[in-house]
Amino acid sequence: QSLFGRNLYFLTDMGSDYAAAGVSATNPQVRAMSSLTHDATNDRVQVAWRQIYSGINRANVSIDNIPKVSGSEVVKTRLINEAKFIRALLYFQAVRLWGDVPIVLHEPKSIQLESLKSRRETVDAVYLQIISDLKDAENLPPTYPANDAGRATSGAAKAILAKVYLTRKDWPNAILKSKEVINGGYGYALFENFADVFNKTKKNGKEHIFSVQFEPNQAGNGSSGSTFQGTSFTGFTATEPADIISDVALFYDTYTAGDTRRDVSYAKQLLNPATGTVYTFPKPIFKKYLDLTNLATPGNVAINFPIIRYADILLSLAEAINEQGAPTAEAYEALNQVRRRAYGKPINTPDPTIDLSGLTPSTFRAAIQEERKKEFVQEGQRWYDLVRWGTLVTEVKKVTAKASVSERNNLYPIPQSERNIDPIGLPQNTGY
Repeated sequence: QSLFGRNLYFLTDMGSDYAAAGVSATNPQVRAMSSLTHDATNDRVQVAWRQIYSGINRANVSIDNIPKVSGSEVVKTRLINEAKFIRALLYFQAVRLWGDVPIVLHEPKSIQLESLKSRRETVDAVYLQIISDLKDAENLPPTYPANDAGRATSGAAKAILAKVYLTRKDWPNAILKSKEVINGGYGYALFENFADVFNKTKKNGKEHIFSVQFEPNQAGNGSSGSTFQGTSFTGFTATEPADIISDVALFYDTYTAGDTRRDVSYAKQLLNPATGTVYTFPKPIFKKYLDLTNLATPGNVAINFPIIRYADILLSLAEAINEQGAPTAEAYEALNQVRRRAYGKPINTPDPTIDLSGLTPSTFRAAIQEERKKEFVQEGQRWYDLVRWGTLVTEVKKVTAKASVSERNNLYPIPQSERNIDPIGLPQNTGY
């Protein structure tokens, strides 16, 4: 399964309190991820490591070799900066998942084992490389023609930088980059309708800053497609999907009346087009990546996976401002725009029935955390959020089936298959 088509989901969502393995998830490695009893031999962790470093290597090949070919220097510079964006994005995943990781910046020149070994570098060193690559990527074009949509842009580089600084608790730079995204003339905005974020006819729209592009039938190739539909929906039967909500009371039931995000994120009922009747599922299923026009063919999933969207930047700005001292009018407005859209209200019009106000820094922080929980279901954000807030163990322990969670789960193990090659350069994380 592709990294952003589901494999990373095992670590970022199933490894959190969001999701669990359903009865049709028969792979014992997946079930171990779900119960947080996985170890360093888990194949989902191993595959994620290899996919990330494979992507980094491809970026390195591009960065090393594009300067050697003939052609427009402008185009070559753009392609190199696109590759740096991808390399930074992949290292951003890696450093959060494993902590200290090898920094590999060039394609291998030898097949000799000793020359291929790379020791773990410090988290600080990895972030310096990420920031360096993203600063180069800030020179990318702000937009592309419609027939070339989906490429990394200067706005996407700034948006990922904002998240990098937020993760590093560098509040001034997180605020700076968030504002550059918001005020940079990129045309980013919230969709008026939350469901449009996952509408395949509105891909790469005004809210989508950077998304992994998926087209129909890609799932036929296990390394490139999205399998979210097939693992979220097994038909109009009582058969439990492979990916299920971990606890209905903790998630589905927490949405208040009028919050449209619940019925976009989950489905308790769906119209069965074959019978014309409404089918009620035994428990809510994940819905964001369901193509309701083609439920019969799980391989025909054309819904992109959002890496970062405008709502994330608004909430990041609000969070960084609050953490720097206290919530300001600007922070409230950023948060409330997300809330207004969630409740189907005019986004830029203050609404006392929806807007939050008068909160302390602590209660504002709690409000941000609640909005992120409801906004980014199944978008690969939850585990990262809980770890950076320092609340992973507290929150995940609320799910009975995940009671084995402990502080070790703030990182994933270095895959044992990698350590077998170089146990000295790749020491294991604590707890594994």
